[in-house]
Amino acid sequence: MKAGSGIPLWIIALLAALCLAVLAWTTFGFVVPFKHETGQAVLDTYFAGYDESAVFHMQTLLDDNETAARLLSAMYFGPELIFPALLTALLFLSFLRLEPVGAWFGRSPHPLIAKAVYLLPFLYGIADYGENISSLIAFGDGGSAGPAAHLLPWMTRLKFASLAICFILLARLAIVRWLSPRQD
Repeated sequence: MKAGSGIPLWIIALLAALCLAVLAWTTFGFVVPFKHETGQAVLDTYFAGYDESAVFHMQTLLDDNETAARLLSAMYFGPELIFPALLTALLFLSFLRLEPVGAWFGRSPHPLIAKAVYLLPFLYGIADYGENISSLIAFGDGGSAGPAAHLLPWMTRLKFASLAICFILLARLAIVRWLSPRQD
């Protein structure tokens, strides 16, 4: 019996369904109305990243549009409080289910590197929450808006980079597991 098989598939499926539900809530409850209200997408959806000028443009836009500012704030205090934790749990449990670590690369990697792979979902979660906090500060009225505006693009890049690495590794692990001979 493989160690990763101790995690029931229904738990992973339930987490995936919850992630999709919260993502739909975010998209249809906040992102689409925000785009309708402002004509511009929420910065969190810029997969290719953005620079500080986009943050300053968003600050100006939110200063001029109270409805958009309330939508964005409600998004961060609503589904964005839940989604990073759900997706982090889904990614982590998926890694655990698809182990063993030694079979990931066809040979046994250094133990620290093997264990570091399990930290990638947590890096994503920390980066996503960091992005959300930076957004709230950057688009708020506080004196820390400037430093948060400089940090925000980097948090978004870190979030999407760690998420992409997680998805690539999970796809590779699923393929390796599917192609490996069954041991019953």
